Amino acid sequence: PVKFIPLPEKWKTAFSKHRPPSPPMPKVGAAVFLLKGSKVLLGKRLSAVGHSTFALPGGHLEFGESFEECATREVKEETGLIIDKTEYLTVTNNVISEKVHTVCVFIRAVPADVNQKPETLEPEKCAGWDWYEWNSLPKPLFGPLEDMIQSGFNPFPTT
Repeated sequence: PVKFIPLPEKWKTAFSKHRPPSPPMPKVGAAVFLLKGSKVLLGKRLSAVGHSTFALPGGHLEFGESFEECATREVKEETGLIIDKTEYLTVTNNVISEKVHTVCVFIRAVPADVNQKPETLEPEKCAGWDWYEWNSLPKPLFGPLEDMIQSGFNPFPTT
């Protein structure tokens, strides 16, 4: 039989420094069309990707999490709002730059309490949240959201 001899620790460290970098991997996220009447909640992004554009609340899916759980968690972390009636809408595949590729699951939801006000709980990522009429959204919108709207997508129920 073949006998394997373990590598000394100093060699493991030396070998790991010379590995080629891993290629960028797509990330999965959820974005939430949080609706109140004819309005949708948007925040002004402060991150490097899409800086100063208006976007939906949302973020990356954590291991083992459902899309609805991700949506609920992200909205609460970012705005303090509790959401209700989560519903899958669609998914988009967004290659934003050489290093940024996201698969985004869009969820529709409503606030559990329509009187609760959104808070800016991650001020390093968002300048603030507000409700905007669907027919008069602020500009510029985050690229993937703008693309959806330009294609005729409407998150409001048709009933």
